[in-house]
Amino acid sequence: MEAENPNGSFTELGIPTHQQLVVPIVKAVNRLGGSAKVSEMAEEVLDLVPNSEELVLATYPNRPNDSVLIERIGWGRATAKRIGVLEQPDRGMYLLTDAGEQLLKLSDDLAYERVRELDREAYRAKRKLRKQEEDAVPQEEEDDVPDQEILTESNEEAKDRDWKSQLLNRLHQLTPEGFEKFVIYLLRRYGLQLQHTGASGDEGVDAIGTAPLSPVLSSRVAVQIKRYAPEGKPIGRETVALFQRDAQTKGAERAIIVTLSRFTDPARKAATSTVPTVDLISGDRLAELIRADGESGVKLRPTVDPRWFDKFD
Repeated sequence: MEAENPNGSFTELGIPTHQQLVVPIVKAVNRLGGSAKVSEMAEEVLDLVPNSEELVLATYPNRPNDSVLIERIGWGRATAKRIGVLEQPDRGMYLLTDAGEQLLKLSDDLAYERVRELDREAYRAKRKLRKQEEDAVPQEEEDDVPDQEILTESNEEAKDRDWKSQLLNRLHQLTPEGFEKFVIYLLRRYGLQLQHTGASGDEGVDAIGTAPLSPVLSSRVAVQIKRYAPEGKPIGRETVALFQRDAQTKGAERAIIVTLSRFTDPARKAATSTVPTVDLISGDRLAELIRADGESGVKLRPTVDPRWFDKFD
């Protein structure tokens, strides 16, 4: 759904603000074991946000490929880091802090009020440090855009989303058969030996072959490829369970599902609840595999961060 509401904000359309997303973000990291990569966190947060399958489709009028909700999750991560409930030991990796664990002990309403309080304190401290106004004007709950510090903090992730969004949308423009051929090509580059079986009574198996486990061992593997829209409906538990049965029928010991979309939490649990276990490759992970390959349509050039050099003045 493209957001076309000149008289109202995205928040009025039901999309949580960046402050409202801090608690779901902290819950997501906690559910993932106290640490999480950006892509893992985003998938978990979408499972926690009511009606996220619909909300994630809302885009900016001038940026039709950018989901408002996904961008706000990025702002929420930056806010969570600023107020100390998450820390970032490395690029793309976040850890739950003691303050984050304390936040989880509160009810959702009290936790949200605590987030707003901490955010106001952090904002005032930053203003004071910069020798500007001592009292910062707190943002209203209905604000669609956070302050410049949060925008700057999340800028690196925004750059990351830009190339991934461009890549996934280009892959979605392929025909279903073309996308299957590309995925098989990519998996072959990672060492799998596959035969394309799509559109041939394959019972849900688009490719079958072997995956190397060591120089002397391999495993029979079945692959299913879903060309779902990058910001579209996620793959659920039923799809994974059905594919496991189809893969088992083909004698597969392992299985892989590849999609441009994502997977629900029940789907991820189903993937490891019975054999053959299924490796789930979402759009975000597919983009990372393509980038790591380095020879499959993605070339990342060095970029200069002018602000980084400010510390030497």
